[in-house]
Amino acid sequence: MTSITRTLSCLEYLEAESIQIMREVAAQFERPVLLYSVGKDSSVLLRLAQKAFYPGKIPFPLLHVDTGYKFDEMYQFRDEQAKLVGADLIVHRNEDAISKGANPFDLGTQRCCALLKTQGLLEGLSRGPFDAAIGGARRDEEKSRAKERVFSFRDTFGQWDPRNQRPELWSLYNGKIRKGESIRVFPLSNWTELDIWLYIYLEKIPVVPLYFADKREVVVRGEQLIPVRPGARLLPSEKVELVNCRFRSLGCVPCTGAIRSEVKDVEGIIKEIIAIRTSERATRIIDHDGEGSMEVKKREGYF
Repeated sequence: MTSITRTLSCLEYLEAESIQIMREVAAQFERPVLLYSVGKDSSVLLRLAQKAFYPGKIPFPLLHVDTGYKFDEMYQFRDEQAKLVGADLIVHRNEDAISKGANPFDLGTQRCCALLKTQGLLEGLSRGPFDAAIGGARRDEEKSRAKERVFSFRDTFGQWDPRNQRPELWSLYNGKIRKGESIRVFPLSNWTELDIWLYIYLEKIPVVPLYFADKREVVVRGEQLIPVRPGARLLPSEKVELVNCRFRSLGCVPCTGAIRSEVKDVEGIIKEIIAIRTSERATRIIDHDGEGSMEVKKREGYF
């Protein structure tokens, strides 16, 4: 009898690899956590975690590091999805910095990000205490992220040293750590933005409506379309415009730019991505911070 073998498609291979990584985390660590930023990559991670441990419950909680500057739509979506999948949700904020009025307008993006994101993340992981943090970073997003291992070692201060990482030959992942050390895990390392949206389309994964085009109030700042929400500070020459736009990447409201678009569904986003030639993170202001490049932020503990 002739045996019939079927070659996995690209997405099937990526899915299988990510599920294997999820299961490795559950097997190797005592207190893992999934970092849930509420964006499209987090939505894919959540679906992969469900598949990895089906029919059981996801065996680790979700952690959202909240800066207090996220879009209202993101908060609503976060709470709905956590409840829908039956996951335990932990929300952590750097309350000390927030109570002192930390914001990107007065402090600049570098200092604000260090307090609300980096310090907030390190606090949240420490309070767990969590020994492994699963995140949705991908190597195609940004050059410093391309240096990451799938199991990315962090020292006792939560800091990353690209020269002090472990080999991952034959997809073997070393999760051995001493007390106080931790591992950041990136199951989506080998995915691209297009892969993410194709998977969302095939799996019918819900995402935040901000990814779809709508008329939104923005100001044109250089090449960026910056959304205008309560508390926003405009430059003297700026005026609010109503523009048909959507977001490719979601972060804090003052630091996230939109793109002009008419696309209102996932199929349209896929077609748009195939034609576009700029990085999705070109709209993230923190990635253009000359003083604090992404690699510097990551060395300090940023995800």
